Amino acid sequence: MAYIKYKEITKYFYFSQAVGIASLPKYVNDYKYDDEFFLVGYRTSRDYGVFTSQRILLFDNWGMKKEVTSVPYENISSCSVVFGVGGADLSMMLDSGYPMRIKFVKIDDIGKKRLRLIYSCIIRAMSDRKMRPEDVRMLTQDDISLAPKK
Repeated sequence: MAYIKYKEITKYFYFSQAVGIASLPKYVNDYKYDDEFFLVGYRTSRDYGVFTSQRILLFDNWGMKKEVTSVPYENISSCSVVFGVGGADLSMMLDSGYPMRIKFVKIDDIGKKRLRLIYSCIIRAMSDRKMRPEDVRMLTQDDISLAPKK
């Protein structure tokens, strides 16, 4: 059996800031399906990434060009999250065999919890399970705390 190494499907995104859905550029809404909703958005100095109820949307803005990448959760065959000091990596292998990695830098404990919730939503969607309503509520309302709920 031959092993072929594929180039990653996207360049690295180094998301440094979670942004509210209302703070996303207006063009992001043009790519949303009628039956999906936004969970959380991220940005770099020029790029945006949005996790929706059905897929990941990545907006790579460079110069006069804009590249939009859409990755449906159902096309992800494996997913892992690795936490480090001040950052994290979300690594995915797509059904096509292409790897994809999204990096998160300068994140605090709340940011790490937000990423754990996103990861939970992705792996549930990958296996045709419903996302937990509590996870969706915390992400969409940006109501994430480190204290356990009583």
